[in-house]
Amino acid sequence: MKLNIIGYGSMAKAILYGMKNGKWEMENVEIVGRNEEKMKALSNELGCEYALIDDYDITGKTVILAVKPYALQEISMRIKGEASVLISILAGKSLVELEKRIKSKAYIRAMPNVGAKYQASTTAVTGDEAAKKVAYEILSKIGEVIWVKDDDEIDMATAIIGSGPAFLALIAEAISDGGVYTGLKRDVSEELTHGLFKSFSALKENFSDIKNSVMSPKGTTASGVYNLEKEGIRGKMMESIIKTYEKSKNI
Repeated sequence: MKLNIIGYGSMAKAILYGMKNGKWEMENVEIVGRNEEKMKALSNELGCEYALIDDYDITGKTVILAVKPYALQEISMRIKGEASVLISILAGKSLVELEKRIKSKAYIRAMPNVGAKYQASTTAVTGDEAAKKVAYEILSKIGEVIWVKDDDEIDMATAIIGSGPAFLALIAEAISDGGVYTGLKRDVSEELTHGLFKSFSALKENFSDIKNSVMSPKGTTASGVYNLEKEGIRGKMMESIIKTYEKSKNI
């Protein structure tokens, strides 16, 4: 399958690297954008093609739209034709808005995350059922794919999947800093924290059961959990997810 990716920012690159690592035939991938120098460098590194966006014809093509949400209108004015399938990873841009801006026979909204680079993304997907198989074939190369009901659920998923790595990075950094405060060397504390997140990602039990399994009466974990609850960490995290979702509705 020939795949055309409009954009070469951080998420576009994460998808490209993930697809290469997933053994996608990169000679069948074309990067599309404005900066020829940047695209040429990526093309040489990944073994794919590239094309300038001005007057770019998407007719009959499977297109991944991977630019900033605010660039949708500009992109729509630079391209022409009707795509076969348009897969948009633009936060907050509904299927209806995509249909108004870019012509395609089928539309898909997807929300991957930066784990795509390591084929570890969890990608929420919705849109035309007719394009579901194609979306899964492509996006499964960068990790797990979860089909959700509609635009609103994609926006909800964005707060967890798309923005979540930033929230977890703050938590991870704080845990690592705490380890340094107690006396661990920085590199050791960071390695332990990375190991913690790797271990946690392998656990499939209910979150409450995981907590309870390590929280013994009057134990060290109980003391730490009490402090977190006292500081309202749980409420703050929930509020962050809610605020992120609300923002995605107003981009």
